Amino acid sequence: MPLRYFTDASKRRLRSLDVFRGLAIASMILVNNPGSWSYVYPPLLHAEWFGFTPTDQVFPAFLFIAGASSAFALDRFAERGNIPWLIYGRIAKRVGLLLLLGLLLNGFPFYDLPNLRFMGVLQRIGLAYGLAVLVILNVPRLWQMVGAIALLFTYWVWLVAVPIPGSPGVDPLAEATNWVGYLDQMILGASHMYRGGPFDPEGLLSTLPAVVSVLMGYWSVQWLKTQSIQTFTSVRLAGTGAIALGLGYFWGMFFPVSKPLWTSSYVLVSGGWSLILLAVCFEIIDVQRWRSLGWPFEIMGRNAIAVFVGSGMVARILYRTNIGSGDEAPSTYQWLFENLYASWAGPWTGSILFAITTTLIWWSVSWFMYRQKWLLRV
Repeated sequence: MPLRYFTDASKRRLRSLDVFRGLAIASMILVNNPGSWSYVYPPLLHAEWFGFTPTDQVFPAFLFIAGASSAFALDRFAERGNIPWLIYGRIAKRVGLLLLLGLLLNGFPFYDLPNLRFMGVLQRIGLAYGLAVLVILNVPRLWQMVGAIALLFTYWVWLVAVPIPGSPGVDPLAEATNWVGYLDQMILGASHMYRGGPFDPEGLLSTLPAVVSVLMGYWSVQWLKTQSIQTFTSVRLAGTGAIALGLGYFWGMFFPVSKPLWTSSYVLVSGGWSLILLAVCFEIIDVQRWRSLGWPFEIMGRNAIAVFVGSGMVARILYRTNIGSGDEAPSTYQWLFENLYASWAGPWTGSILFAITTTLIWWSVSWFMYRQKWLLRV
C-alpha cells in the first residue's frame, strides 16, 4: 500500500485526536458519577496518595490533548520571530474563560464566596495551557525540552530536599506536610482550598509540572505531522510512550508516582500512557481508517468542555436537592440511585450502571449538539 502523508487540510485536524479527547471526557464522566462513592470498583478510583490507576490517567490526558491541539492552533506562529499581540490576547481570553468557568462550577449553585475553592480541574487546564503556550511561542523546541527536564528535576529537589519552614524532620511528601499544600495555604488560604485544606490536588505549585504534560502533547503531534500515515509511525509513537513509562516508574522508586502532588514520575507515567493511547487512536482512525469505531467518541470530543461543565452542574443540582422533606430526606442523586438501580441490581452493579447511564445521557447531549452544529469552545 502506498504511503500517505498529511495534507494541508489534515494538518489542521487530526481525527484520532478528536477521538482521544472524546474517550477522555467519556472516562471523566464515568469515574465522576458513580451511583454511590461507597460502591466503586478500584480501577474507577484514584490511588489514595501514591500509585497509579486507570482513573489517574484521565486528567493528564486532557492536558496532553490541550498541548496536542496547540500543535494545530499555533502552527502558523510557533518558532516565528514576531508573534502578533492579538495571539497573546486570544490566549489570555481562553485562560481567563477556563478560570472563570472553573470558579462558576466550584461555587454552583449557591456560591458561598468566603469558602469558594479557587483551584480546580478547569483552572489547572487554563494555567498549564497558558504557561505552556507562552513557552511554545517564545522558546526553540530543543530548549523547551531542556527546560522541561530541568523543571521536573527542580520540582523533585524542591519537594524532597528543601525543608518546609517551621516543620523540620517531617515527611516532605505526606498529605499534611508538603510544599504544595504549604504554599496554597500561604497564598490562597485554607478556606479557599479543596475541602478546606490542608491540601488541594490542583494546587498552584503542582501546576508547574503539569505544564510538561501539556508540552508532551504538543511535541508528540508536532512530530506526528512530519511522519507518513502508516503503522510504523504508530509503533514509534507507542514505543516512545513505553520508554516514558519505564523512565517514570524507575523515577518513581525515588520520587513516588502521585497524582495529588503531580510528581515528576507521574508526569512521565501519565504522559507515556497518553502517547500509547494516541498511537492506538492514530492507528485505528487515521492509518486503518476504521472511523466508525471512533465516531461515538469523536462526537463527545467536539464539545468536551461544555459536556464537562454541564455534567458537573447537573450532578451538583442532584446532590443538593432532596426528594421529600425532613432531615432524613435523601438527595435526588441518592434517591435515583437507590430506586432505579440499587433496588434491582444491587449496590455495586447498580453504582456502575448509574455511571454508565450518566455517560450515555451526556453522549446523547453531545450527539444533539453535533447534529445542530453547535460547537462550544473556549
